[in-house]
Amino acid sequence: MVQFYDVVVRVLAEWAPALALVAAIVSVPALSIPAGAQVIPFESNGLKYKALTHGGVTIMCAPLPTRVRDWVIYQVAITNGAPIPWAFKAEDFHFERDDGTVVPALSAHEVVETLLKKASHGDTTKLVVAYEAAIFGNMHLHSTNGYESRRQDAMAYGSNKLNAAATASAIVLAPTKLAPGESTDGAVFYATAGKPMGAGKLIANAAGEEFVFPVEAELPNTSRR
Repeated sequence: MVQFYDVVVRVLAEWAPALALVAAIVSVPALSIPAGAQVIPFESNGLKYKALTHGGVTIMCAPLPTRVRDWVIYQVAITNGAPIPWAFKAEDFHFERDDGTVVPALSAHEVVETLLKKASHGDTTKLVVAYEAAIFGNMHLHSTNGYESRRQDAMAYGSNKLNAAATASAIVLAPTKLAPGESTDGAVFYATAGKPMGAGKLIANAAGEEFVFPVEAELPNTSRR
């Protein structure tokens, strides 16, 4: 069983007239984003993030531009600035389309199982490239003992199939419990049969709160790698 590690991500929200930036700092135990703040949009390395804080917990998310095995994938980062521990998992997230259709997130186990049974080398490569671009290209996310450590763990597997599953388990948002001041990140997967998600809301029911992120429909000419 692949060992999952937490990624320590600290973010400080700084308000500006034209842009809200989220800067990562390791030494601050809590976030300065006020409780109940509105959704803060910001862009990093071409990805369009949205951040929201409720009850001291901050969730940031952005859709990845690459689809793997007909999945729509979101990169998510969570920081627990609350005074008590909270548990988080991929299943806390779901997408509600404007027509009322609900698309649940796949569990980390489901994603790993699918890649273990069906993944090609191309699937794994696309997944790694997309996620690493989101993590390493985002100057607002500084990680310690995080994805890079999990990636090194995955490289210990010799079989291509096992390596695909290990790589996926290093990337997916695994079930984790965050103590006050701790953070984690990971990818959340939605099975859409290759279709765009469309307009709606990305909703996370976590830490006793409901985090609602409005999502606009993709442009018809949006490119896919």
